Amino acid sequence: MITGIEVYFSKGCGRCARFATPDCSARLWNAALADLRNICLSAGLVETVKWGHPVYMHAGRNIAILGAFRENYSISFFHAALLQDPEKALEKAGPNTHHASVIRFTEMGQVAARNQLISAYLKEAMGYAEAGFEPQKEKRDIELPGELVDALDSDPELAEAFHKLTPGRQRSYVINLASAKTSTTRIARITKYRSHILAGKSANER
Repeated sequence: MITGIEVYFSKGCGRCARFATPDCSARLWNAALADLRNICLSAGLVETVKWGHPVYMHAGRNIAILGAFRENYSISFFHAALLQDPEKALEKAGPNTHHASVIRFTEMGQVAARNQLISAYLKEAMGYAEAGFEPQKEKRDIELPGELVDALDSDPELAEAFHKLTPGRQRSYVINLASAKTSTTRIARITKYRSHILAGKSANER
């Protein structure tokens, strides 16, 4: 997994075998991702790399993350439950996700048309970060360990894959994590099982 921001825009995230190849999703959407990057930087956000992706921060808090898949690319907002979303531009990361947090694009050149909208949403999110506002915790049908909630909130790709799992498969991870005695062990297990979750498997499947 990459740790340098420029590597992402030139070679990809480093999470799969397509890294640094013409087939890499980040390279396929490179110019469009660069447009999203410029909007974030113009808003005054601090650019860093987390989970192999460009993350933009303000007031010590994650504001947005960029992502690319074969069929689309996106900008996702952290703490999206706070956003007013008057244009209804946000989509849910998955069918079972509680709050819409993603703006997806399916063609090159679509970012320019939403430049002002994205900038407005970033400004709103930055204001909440400065004020220290956070969305209220919601009760979930399946009680997720705090470490898993944090991982899903900070990794839109993982969140989308996890929420696509059947309730039984989701529970397999909850049970597995609940058996860990320390938070450090639970975090290590989440990292270990990330590829399983992205593949749609349960914690017990190979």
